[in-house]
Amino acid sequence: MLRFILLISSSLAGATWATAETVDVKYYAQLDLETFACTEITRSSFVNRTCYDKTQQFMVVQLNATYYPYCEMPAATYEAFLAAPSMGKYYNANIKGTGNDGPYDCRTHRKPTY
Repeated sequence: MLRFILLISSSLAGATWATAETVDVKYYAQLDLETFACTEITRSSFVNRTCYDKTQQFMVVQLNATYYPYCEMPAATYEAFLAAPSMGKYYNANIKGTGNDGPYDCRTHRKPTY
C-alpha cells in the first residue's frame, strides 16, 4: 500500500491543475480570469458574479448572463460595491453612471491588456 501511495505521489509531483477560466466580456472580447479575484454573488437578483484585478484596477461584473468591463476602478469602490446593502442600486448609482460614459467606462478610460 505504501508503495502505491508513493507511486501516485511521485506521479502527481510534476502535475499542474488548470485554474484558468476564459469568459466573453461585452465590448471587450474574451478575457482570461487567471489574475482576477472572483466572487460568486448569491444575495442579488441582478449581480451574479464579480471579478476584480486589483493591480490593473479592472472589474468585470456578470449581470444576469453577460459580463461587462469597468476600467480604472479603485479598490475602495469595488469593496464598497461588494458591501453595499443593495448591489444593484450601488451599481446603477456609482458604477454604471449615466448615459454611455459612466465613471469607469472602458471606452473613455485606460483599458488594460492581458
